[in-house]
Amino acid sequence: MQLKGLVRFFAIALIVISLYQLHFTLVVRNHEKKQQDKATAFVNANFSNEGTEVKDREYNKRLRRLLDSTKQTNVTYGITGAITYQKAKEQELNLGLDLQGGMSVTLEVELEGLIKSLSNNPKDAALNNAINAAILAKSNSDADFISLFADAYKKQNPNARLAALFAGTGGRTIKIEDNDNDVITKLKTSAEGAVSNTFNVLGKRIDQFGVAQPNIQLDKTKGIITVELPGVKDDPERVRKYLQATANLQFWELYNIGELNKPFSDAEKALQAYYSVAEKKDTTTIAAAPTAKATDTTKSATIGEIVKSGTATKSDSALAKASAKSFFKIFQPVPPQQNAQGGMSFAPYIGFIQSRDTSVFNEYINLEAVKNQFPGNVRFAFGIPEMDEKGVKSDVVSIYALKTVEGSEKAKLEGDGVQQATQDYDDKGRPAIKMLMTKQGERIWGEFTTSNVGKPIAIVLDNIVYSAPNVINPITTGNTEISGSFTLEEAQDLANILQSGKLPAPAKIVQSQEVGPTLGASAIKGGSLAFAISFGVIFLLMLVYYNTAGWVANIALILNLLFTVGVLSALGATLTAPGIAGLVLTIGMAVDTNVIIFERIKEELRLGKSYQTAVAEGYKRSMAPVLDAHITTLLTALILFYFGLGPVLGFATTQILGIILSLFCGILISRLITDFWTKKNRHFEYFTAASKSVFKNANFKFIEYRKVAYFISVIVLLMGIGAYFNGFDEGVEYKGGRSYTVRFDAPTQNEKIRNELKGIFGESPVIKTVGDNKTLNITTSFMIDNTSKSTDSLVLSKLFEGLKTDLPAGLAFADFNKNYKQSSQTVLPSISDDLKKGAVQATIFAMIAIFLYIFLRFRDWRYSLGTIIALLHDVFVTLAVFSFLKGVVPFPLEIDQHFIAAVLTVIGFSMNDTVIVFDRIREYSNKLKGETKANIINKAINDTLSRTIMTSLTVFLTLLILFIFGGEVTRGFAFAMLIGVFTGTYSSIFVAAPVLVDIAKDKPLGLADASTSQKKK
Repeated sequence: MQLKGLVRFFAIALIVISLYQLHFTLVVRNHEKKQQDKATAFVNANFSNEGTEVKDREYNKRLRRLLDSTKQTNVTYGITGAITYQKAKEQELNLGLDLQGGMSVTLEVELEGLIKSLSNNPKDAALNNAINAAILAKSNSDADFISLFADAYKKQNPNARLAALFAGTGGRTIKIEDNDNDVITKLKTSAEGAVSNTFNVLGKRIDQFGVAQPNIQLDKTKGIITVELPGVKDDPERVRKYLQATANLQFWELYNIGELNKPFSDAEKALQAYYSVAEKKDTTTIAAAPTAKATDTTKSATIGEIVKSGTATKSDSALAKASAKSFFKIFQPVPPQQNAQGGMSFAPYIGFIQSRDTSVFNEYINLEAVKNQFPGNVRFAFGIPEMDEKGVKSDVVSIYALKTVEGSEKAKLEGDGVQQATQDYDDKGRPAIKMLMTKQGERIWGEFTTSNVGKPIAIVLDNIVYSAPNVINPITTGNTEISGSFTLEEAQDLANILQSGKLPAPAKIVQSQEVGPTLGASAIKGGSLAFAISFGVIFLLMLVYYNTAGWVANIALILNLLFTVGVLSALGATLTAPGIAGLVLTIGMAVDTNVIIFERIKEELRLGKSYQTAVAEGYKRSMAPVLDAHITTLLTALILFYFGLGPVLGFATTQILGIILSLFCGILISRLITDFWTKKNRHFEYFTAASKSVFKNANFKFIEYRKVAYFISVIVLLMGIGAYFNGFDEGVEYKGGRSYTVRFDAPTQNEKIRNELKGIFGESPVIKTVGDNKTLNITTSFMIDNTSKSTDSLVLSKLFEGLKTDLPAGLAFADFNKNYKQSSQTVLPSISDDLKKGAVQATIFAMIAIFLYIFLRFRDWRYSLGTIIALLHDVFVTLAVFSFLKGVVPFPLEIDQHFIAAVLTVIGFSMNDTVIVFDRIREYSNKLKGETKANIINKAINDTLSRTIMTSLTVFLTLLILFIFGGEVTRGFAFAMLIGVFTGTYSSIFVAAPVLVDIAKDKPLGLADASTSQKKK
């Protein structure tokens, strides 16, 4: 072998780099274990009598403090000297959310908001009609949103020009003379900038969130941002709010209740008239509400105080006479208070309402007949819930009437006037946010406060009023404060959001996943066990079947795994549960390179050649099929990497590395070891008593019985088509919805739980047993079309309500969320459609890539056609099994991203055997000129049968072990792969090669062979 020195250098370098890189993971784990022990000791010493919830909270706080305080502690040494814990942490092998627990969200940048912000009039009917049409078209089109919007507008307004919607406002890049194509180009440029800027702003927020090893990725073509936050498990709702907040900070003047007394009275009458109440009744005006004296002349009573004292009780006559549709059924106005001077003082808010009724209030207030009763510049907004001394938040919120500038969405002062925002404390010691204005903001703020002395100013963030302080004196220094009922974390989050900046376009969560640490630990345990057993089985198999040569394969295997994990760590890639499955699969596939080589060496030895000649010929003549097999598998892995998301991306990454490194280890390093051993007239043994005669003189009549195989394949294809009509168990990723994995203390009855939840959701959820009968996966489409930011929390609370009879008595919602809910996933219909299209496209592209590669490699379309027929056969068999066995086998057979990963891997792997047979067919076609095509193909199949069986057996064994021991996360994937490997081996022998006999019968199969490795026999 040439370049031995270079191979030796790279081998040693990779060993050193991999070990050095992986040692960071060991020292980080050791350091963190010490801090965990200290945190546990602290909690046991100081909170031994507290409940589990308190202990867990204090443990997490203490551990965070310990880890933060030891960031600069030296934990190891490198080339440049001592390395701190923080630096080592950055270099450790990252674990995915499915292994360590955490939260993953996919956000879609909502460009409809950007289009409105760029327009002259966001309320323009033609503009909004076109936007709505684009939103509807989006689910069935791959076009970008700007193009969809432009097409919809031109279709609805054939004689109008787009420039009229956007031109005319100072500072805009779109001019009135621009044609439609120019406008579209400029809108797309703005959209690209908005997506990139949104990604950058979210990146800043995440950096300030305090999560170790966060991951954020941007897909510019789709406007999709994927965020992974390992270890986040206590408060997912906080994460959702944090990421989706647009940071649209505004300062508004306010109407008081006295100014809206008559409008509300008129609005109530309009509401009654609109709903055509049979018996109309008068309502009592707000002015009739009693007043109350206040000793404190500087401020109004809080909502909580009003509720407690009954000061602003509902007007009896109004409540008695109001119909079912009434403002005063849900809204309690706050009356004015008499101050010490005998005048009237108004609260900054006009009333209060239960949180659950805010959507009803909005429904009423947005009715055209009702809206017309109020001033044109009023806009209603809700405040934040108050918090009592114990930190418990009220379910009551205040209502504010913002005094806007009519015809404009902008406030007099907005967030771009704020230079710095930090978390601080107010004069009562409560968490607050201190803000420092820019020079321009300071000037506007001074003018604003000067003109509103003695009046409240509402501080509004993302349409929520956080505070409305009275202006006592003009504020000309540029400093101001947001105070309210904040927890410390909320105040910190708000400060971070404001400091990071406003999102140029809103970002909506379209997919989210939460994984608890218990499920992650189970995945690690199962994956590690499967990995260890697979390694041991394949290690022994190589020795039993290939004698001392098996040591060469085993050394190459060990180095392959070491390099794969080391390179993963060096690249900063993330190891996921499917990634561990990829490592297990790599064990089986890595030795296939040596199996192909060893089987060829054995053939040369059977021809009577010396060991040195047989080794040289074996490596030489195996090079083409080895490269073909790896390239086809690599093509499908690259396609999976492009289309995959989250954990599946981890599988693709591991597989790509494993394939590339198995070539290096299986060909170059194994040859280096073999040459080193044989240079002194020594040699490895390739036969054992058990393997010497296996398939030695195989002469099965495969071609003779090909029509029987065709008949079986036709039946299989029909079953695959029938599977389409029989239906599949689509995972939540492809049908949309919410999926929860819940662990119970005792065995459960699925039908009972289904009926209980049907009463809550109004529809029957899909319930599957996961593992034992104490763990269930519950999937529902309840409220999946409701995109409100609070919907996820509401659905989870409804789930808890429906499961109460099967949970311990008195279990709190927080305990259920933390200890019983193992994981959850939300996929909106819009993203599930994209995922489905991506899965179909990935499969089609894989087929095309394989077809083209085989055509280029063999220069004969018949080989490509035989390959595609075999691959369709393999895919259809897998689909048929998953369709007809759903609900029969005791584990879920979902069509999800893991299944697509399995199908693509099968497509690539099944080519291993097919290419080996094809390569031998071409070799014999050039060599055995007088033989019939049928005899040549039959001989090629028989002569490669040993390697075909062995390459499939090594992978099949590792998959079987993964299926049994790998855990629930990868069981469906392993099952699909098992089916694929079995049917792939069958199709290589009985479909792909025999088809060559029956197509283009008049043309020989070997004329296109230009491979130098095949010319000399």
